[in-house]
Amino acid sequence: MVVIKRLFTCLFCALLVSFACAQPAGKHNLLFTQLASRWDEAIPLGNGMLGALVWQKNNQLRLSLDRADLWDERKALDLSKFNFKWVEQQVLKKDYKPVQQLGDHPYDNLPYPTKLPAAALQFNLDELGPVVSNKLDITTAINTVTFRSGVIFRSYIHATSPTGYFEFENLPASITHPLIPDLEIHNYNSGRSAVENDNSHAGEGLEKLGYARGTVSTQRNSIHYHQPTYQDHYFEVLVRWKYNGRSRMSGTWTITNDQPAVLPEPGTAKANRDSHILWWARFWNQSMVQLPDAAVEKQYYLELYKLGATSRKGAPAITLQAIWTADNGSLPPWKGDFHNDLNTQLSYWPAYTGNHLTEAATFTDWLWKIRAKSLHYTRQYFGVSGLNVPGVVTLNGDPMGGWIQYSLSPTVGAWCAQHFYWQWKYSMDSLFLKTRAYPYIHDAAVYLEQITRLQNGIRKLPLSSSPEYHDNAINAWFLNWTNYDLSLAKFLFAAAAEAATAMNQPAEAGRWQKRLSELPGYDVNETGLTVAPGENMGSSHRHHSPYMAIYPLALLDADRAADRIIIEKSLKNIEANGTRAWCGYSFSWMASLYARAEKADSALQQLQIFASNFCSPNSFHLNGDQKGGQYSGFTYRPFTLEGNFAFAQGVQELLLQSRQGYIAVFPSVPSGWKKVRFANLRAAGAFLVSGSIENGAVKEIRIVAEKGGQAPFKLPFKKSVVLSAQNARLTRLENGQVLLNAGPGGRIVIKSGE
Repeated sequence: MVVIKRLFTCLFCALLVSFACAQPAGKHNLLFTQLASRWDEAIPLGNGMLGALVWQKNNQLRLSLDRADLWDERKALDLSKFNFKWVEQQVLKKDYKPVQQLGDHPYDNLPYPTKLPAAALQFNLDELGPVVSNKLDITTAINTVTFRSGVIFRSYIHATSPTGYFEFENLPASITHPLIPDLEIHNYNSGRSAVENDNSHAGEGLEKLGYARGTVSTQRNSIHYHQPTYQDHYFEVLVRWKYNGRSRMSGTWTITNDQPAVLPEPGTAKANRDSHILWWARFWNQSMVQLPDAAVEKQYYLELYKLGATSRKGAPAITLQAIWTADNGSLPPWKGDFHNDLNTQLSYWPAYTGNHLTEAATFTDWLWKIRAKSLHYTRQYFGVSGLNVPGVVTLNGDPMGGWIQYSLSPTVGAWCAQHFYWQWKYSMDSLFLKTRAYPYIHDAAVYLEQITRLQNGIRKLPLSSSPEYHDNAINAWFLNWTNYDLSLAKFLFAAAAEAATAMNQPAEAGRWQKRLSELPGYDVNETGLTVAPGENMGSSHRHHSPYMAIYPLALLDADRAADRIIIEKSLKNIEANGTRAWCGYSFSWMASLYARAEKADSALQQLQIFASNFCSPNSFHLNGDQKGGQYSGFTYRPFTLEGNFAFAQGVQELLLQSRQGYIAVFPSVPSGWKKVRFANLRAAGAFLVSGSIENGAVKEIRIVAEKGGQAPFKLPFKKSVVLSAQNARLTRLENGQVLLNAGPGGRIVIKSGE
């Protein structure tokens, strides 16, 4: 292991040669003196497709094994029985019960479709003694457990291959029986599962799925598990191990879906571990952040670790729990599905500014993969061409229903399209624009154009909603635009016009500009942005849907006087309503709203509350207030990931913002932060930005124009001095901003001239 650590150090230092120090550091690791006693406090490992949670259950060292594409895809929702036009008629008739029976009851009353857990790999702890150290090194994504007896256990999941690794060292000769792995399988059959009452919003017992009993074949050095699921589908788990003398045992495991399980041949363990470590070194090399708030900085790096563990080319998008499905004998909270009315979108927020575009692409890749299903769904349910996306959807793109104001919302596709827009704008990849972003955004705009109706020159949506306002009641539907739907429509038509212009299609650009001009203005009053005309946000609410125009859509800008008034009134109203009905993600999203309003201290407070009150010791977002309801009336603990990733973006929003037509550097720095540093954060236009603050003053800003081009920058000082420039120059603008013109790879270093 010493050799491996030295290898990692050399690789990491080589990749971070431009940085003063490597990030992350040891202080960012998870370090405990015992194994967790709950699955949602376990050490998380993963590579986007495979996942494991390392914890202790019934005196067993337990690895809860998971695979991202293990799904039961049996259909519960039948869209042949109803459509959007019929729902509108029922709302107008004020007879909503038939809608709930068709749209909601299948989700509530059938156990499928759902994400599935795989199995649990276990080792008896009786002869190993108590644990003295349990560490996750996030630089290498390797978990090390040290026992008082001197035994050391290590485990990791290879960064790019479908294999998990484990090993025990220093096994004492006094052990009377060889340490043999055991595979505990879940009860997918008849009978009753051992469902645990763990306050996690768990679903029904897994036995409700009614599968045939799986078969477990145990050989001298291997375990093979074959589990039939639905129809002719199945998954397999294979575990293999070997002893090197009596003191060392090592092994591997894998999970396959609809394929026989196969493991790599013995003898490749070192090469595999080296390539695994190198992948993570490259991941961490993408960007870095140093903050004076140790707790916020640690939480930030743990969020990026989870991003690296859950996103990988070829893997599905991040679901509610991704590769860490609940290991409690039950269906996962909300069936572990893809929630596109908030959860999937927030999960990828930090990937763009954080310079992890490869990880961000797992979302757009998955959305593109289910595009045919989305096109069919749009024709079937909405009765028009173009593209919309279900708000609650299976792995393969089928709508699941449940609270159809949101699960079958008319504007989900617009929010999903934002990620195609971001992937293009942050990369300036012309091929991606041509083959993915423009077609997707165009089709989404075609749908929205057709589903809306022009009345007296104003475009109107037949039914509108605002997640999750009024929950699942009939009055969750509005006959006028909600600000949620309206802001998404404004964003989508503007993005379609911009993409068409970049594709040199002026007629199409004009078409979408015309549609944009036909939309009404936001509904605004003394409370700022309302929910909808005649409906103020009059109480605490978990989903910041009325404020989408502030963030993430960034259609309102605090630098514009009229917009600032709307933003400040909105924030004041949110504050007046309080946080009693908030979940954890509400706080992390609120950090970005405050950052966009340049209220840095308030943004920091939201981040601190999230990290201290709404996360498990292993950093998992648990939705409810874990300190007895200090800030929220929700005190349950269902684990979902979107709050974690929104936290990371909240930190980045304090340091760098891509706004409407310009880039703001250090836009919202908390007053107590006197020493701050970041490197290689990414801005729209494919600009890599680095900056540092020393003794409360900005020391310097470095910009690299990856693809060249020009962009206005709002810098944190009135006068700027160029320290060095290569293929780049600055021009001062009348509004106090500077215009950067640069060729591909152009670089510039700037400091204050005051």
